[in-house]
Amino acid sequence: MSALFTPLQIGKLQLDNRILIAPMCQYSAEQGNATDWHLIHLGHLALSGAGMLILEATAVSPQGRITPYDLGLYSDDNEAALARVLKAVRAYSPIKIAMQIAHAGRKASSRAPWDGGSQIRPDEPQGWLTEAPSAVPHGPNEVPPVALDRAGLERVKRDFVETAKRAARLGIDAIEIHAAHGYLLHQFLSPIANHRDDEYGGSLENRMRFPLEVFDAVRAAFPADRPVWARISATDWVPNGWDIEGTVAISKELARRGCAAIHVTTGGVSPQQAIKLGPGYQVPYAQRVKAEVGLPTIAVGLITEPEQAESIIANGEADAVSLARAMLYDPRWPWHAAAKLGAQVQAPKQYWRSQPREFKDLFTGAAFGQR
Repeated sequence: MSALFTPLQIGKLQLDNRILIAPMCQYSAEQGNATDWHLIHLGHLALSGAGMLILEATAVSPQGRITPYDLGLYSDDNEAALARVLKAVRAYSPIKIAMQIAHAGRKASSRAPWDGGSQIRPDEPQGWLTEAPSAVPHGPNEVPPVALDRAGLERVKRDFVETAKRAARLGIDAIEIHAAHGYLLHQFLSPIANHRDDEYGGSLENRMRFPLEVFDAVRAAFPADRPVWARISATDWVPNGWDIEGTVAISKELARRGCAAIHVTTGGVSPQQAIKLGPGYQVPYAQRVKAEVGLPTIAVGLITEPEQAESIIANGEADAVSLARAMLYDPRWPWHAAAKLGAQVQAPKQYWRSQPREFKDLFTGAAFGQR
């Protein structure tokens, strides 16, 4: 039996297989509201046969959006718009749906990638003044963010809680807290972005404090029978930045607090990062977290081939793999992986007749006659 297509338990949630669709920003919302693009995009991916679909980084406040076009879940309008999309997706797909909730911190107020991705200054149309652990800009020539004071920290924490409550009302199966890719919670972790001299800065223990407080608050607000986990950048790829030792340390603290898994990625906090790209280049970080922490661990990063994903799971390097760009390029990647690995995968009955004759048992429940 293929290891990749064995079930996986995350908390009390069981997935049919170990293929996850990673959160991928679409920069296509209107005032945080999901649009018809999300209906088409998510509906398409929900038919992929993956074990779980993780919704794109969903902002907990307007100022927490990466761009003016980010998906949000901070208002009744946001909730209603996303409810419409989820209702349609769930009518035709049994896929488990998680939501990544996030605050962009100093990387907020940016243009979409296809418009260059640069900062939109507060005095420019659609721009706003960003907030962060410290008044340190992400890149040269950017307007510095406002350093969050005690009241600001409490406000951000409340925003995460309210978004988690809205996600629960929408029937979201799990929450992933975004503490990676240089966004607000990662900014607290990294000494590159966090220059505070209070109890939220300086030592490793202090820099972990606010992300852990956010996790505790979200875990308490989300139904106990649904898992909450974190996505963490295991290294900044910059000397004297956040590193794998810190990642293991915070993962152990999260485990003690009821975290259900760790989604291991890297980078994002500094334009000076020197990433060493290659197939599966982030997998060793996931492997170390799995070995030292013991939580279910999700690996991501240039995992593109079925045999490669199978090897990662079979060799115990991670418990699941998440695919992003590979899934956009080939939204039926799990079908093709199952065919190569001799496994079965769920597919909508409307598509059962598409399976090639040599893979007649590819789709679960698809044995039927045709005239």
